[in-house]
Amino acid sequence: MDVTGEQGMAGNAVDGFALDVEPEPEQQRVNTILCIQCGVAIPPNPAAMCGNCIRTQVDISEGIPKNASIYFCRGCERYLNPPTTWIHAELESRDLLALCLKRLRGLNKVRLVDAAFVWTEPHSRRVKVKVTIQKEVLSGAILEQGFVVEYVVEHQFCPECHRQEAADTWNACVQVRQKVKHKKTFFHLEQLIIKHNAHDRTLRIKSVPDGIDFYFNSRSDAKRMVEFLMAVVPCRYKTSERLISSDIQNNNFNYKYTYSVEIVPICKEDVVTLPPALRRQFGGMAPIGICDRVGTSVRIMDPFTLHSADVTSTVFWRHPFRAICSHGGYTEFMVLDIEPVFGPDGRPVQHGKHVLAEATVARERDLGSNDQQFFVRTHLGNILQPGDLVWGFDMTTAVVNDEHTNKLNQDHLPEIVLVKKSYSDRRKKSRKRRFKLRMLPKEDEAVRPDEEDAAMRDLDAFMDDIEEDREYRQNFNLYKNAEYHPSTESEGEDDLHIGVDELLDEFENMDLDDGQAAPDM
Repeated sequence: MDVTGEQGMAGNAVDGFALDVEPEPEQQRVNTILCIQCGVAIPPNPAAMCGNCIRTQVDISEGIPKNASIYFCRGCERYLNPPTTWIHAELESRDLLALCLKRLRGLNKVRLVDAAFVWTEPHSRRVKVKVTIQKEVLSGAILEQGFVVEYVVEHQFCPECHRQEAADTWNACVQVRQKVKHKKTFFHLEQLIIKHNAHDRTLRIKSVPDGIDFYFNSRSDAKRMVEFLMAVVPCRYKTSERLISSDIQNNNFNYKYTYSVEIVPICKEDVVTLPPALRRQFGGMAPIGICDRVGTSVRIMDPFTLHSADVTSTVFWRHPFRAICSHGGYTEFMVLDIEPVFGPDGRPVQHGKHVLAEATVARERDLGSNDQQFFVRTHLGNILQPGDLVWGFDMTTAVVNDEHTNKLNQDHLPEIVLVKKSYSDRRKKSRKRRFKLRMLPKEDEAVRPDEEDAAMRDLDAFMDDIEEDREYRQNFNLYKNAEYHPSTESEGEDDLHIGVDELLDEFENMDLDDGQAAPDM
């Protein structure tokens, strides 16, 4: 405990006092006085008392409590910053120190000099802070004193966690739906939500057979999720509200809001038939096309000319169309011969990553039983070689029930539409993958075993797409799989090889309580 003069702390110190005088040369003798209480020789100071005697007379920490409480939510691991704000703060962090000092009454009457944590056991529910303060006492003397304040960590649920634990207490719901037979789009959307942390304010997430429901505490949080969905997938939404309670005298009304989001029912690598209005709008584009990419719009590409066009969600809902063949409906073909198509300049016809080629293919199941072959044009000229397997849509045997396709002249329809390269002859389903995915903590409804098996197959197909397409997997966070052991079965395939530099550290070592691992397929 120190005492100084009014002008500062400069000067010589004896017995805990700092004299408010100009420093004297070393050779000059220092003057002393006797303490008026105990008679000990001390440097002169305004109180004329030593430090021990001042401590018996004055306690500048009087009125400042030595014990206090802070409130911690075990659900979201946040601290209460009064009056209503909840913040994240690590132990012995600056944020937690500021919170503790804010909870301490009486600090506005003294000068805070220093504050630091005193180590305690992490699970003791006690936080100790050593505080050093100064105050002017006894005719201008400045007294400095340090003491320890002990904070008890009390458990209290925040309003968001209260609503999450209770049933039917949400205020807004976002229902995401897509009218397709598989869930690859939702796995894709789930990874985008995790990467951008768009689900941080959800109360709970519920998986339903044809989509996902997100529940929120406020309407603004639900609107934020809808805006995110509009920015990453082509979709439209409708809003509805339901009156829960009302107070006519105070003009207060309690509503529950529901946002119904419908995603365009077209997925990557789907074969589609464009309506005549869209073909005219896109400059006479061929009626049969392939969905090359799905982002904020749907990119449709003509695999026979490489002509492509982007269909926005507004244009799609004005002229809707659907896929005539999608995931799970393709036929596997063997490439017997392939040659690139050259343009007038003598160079191969190329658009982006696609190269136009003419190929001779045969159904893989027909090899050895008949000699039926098909001569087709394809956009996969840069990745196909003779002997490769490729997935395609066989229009010679398919039964298509589509209003736009039925109006076309059957003589002008292609026999085969090749969609993507097949790796079924090289990939072993029993192998461990190099990567893992983090999944949303969804509440699944009771489903039949066949529906569960179909969802697992869709997840397997989605993870295959990630392995096969380097550009596609750049949109997601991939994590290292500790159970993976390298082998020679697929290391030589560039399309299936995922480099270590593309993977993040295994997320089981992180604090990710709101995520879970995707099962190894």
